[in-house]
Amino acid sequence: MTTEPYAPAREAVHEQSVEGFGSVRILPLDPHADLDVVHGWVTEERAVFWGMTGFTKEQVLETYVQLDTLDTHHAFLAVMAGEPAALLQTYEPEADRVSECYEVEPGDIGAHVLIGPAGPGGARPGFSAALLTAFMAYLLTGQDRRRVVVDPDERNEKAIARFARHGFEPGPLVVLPEIDLPDVQLPEKRARLAFLTRQTAHARASAQ
Repeated sequence: MTTEPYAPAREAVHEQSVEGFGSVRILPLDPHADLDVVHGWVTEERAVFWGMTGFTKEQVLETYVQLDTLDTHHAFLAVMAGEPAALLQTYEPEADRVSECYEVEPGDIGAHVLIGPAGPGGARPGFSAALLTAFMAYLLTGQDRRRVVVDPDERNEKAIARFARHGFEPGPLVVLPEIDLPDVQLPEKRARLAFLTRQTAHARASAQ
């Protein structure tokens, strides 16, 4: 029986074909329609750095409904070969606490990436790289940005290595300061910054 592709009618902000994996569609996150998928991912222990383990569905919904009201922060769902595959959140670094940890340059954009769990067939080599390829194409070319900054958990060696393999230059180990505001509460976090310039990404694409 053929399974209906996920959210086929939702307009993608970016779509491209990745060899060996089919089409990758980057969709604006719908906090209500995508709640089951997102709640399942962000509450897993492996996503502890996202700060939502233990959240109820209602709390995750509130988080993304609030995010949807911001002009500086955006959330997207990547659908690969018709199935939800990853969560992408982007932000303007100057409007984020990361701006206290490095010198923001014009054209910078921040990104958080959460790769979805392996499907019934198990992990596929190159799966994460295919998603990062689509994400970076969207951010650096689609949004015409000069540089992407990521801030994975310093303990997440797998994520740090994944970004390095994709051409990100390692940056400093930083402490993201605690935020305690009426609408936003974020604990202090230790992260390893990394940067990918448009020039590097295009050079890598040309060499492949």
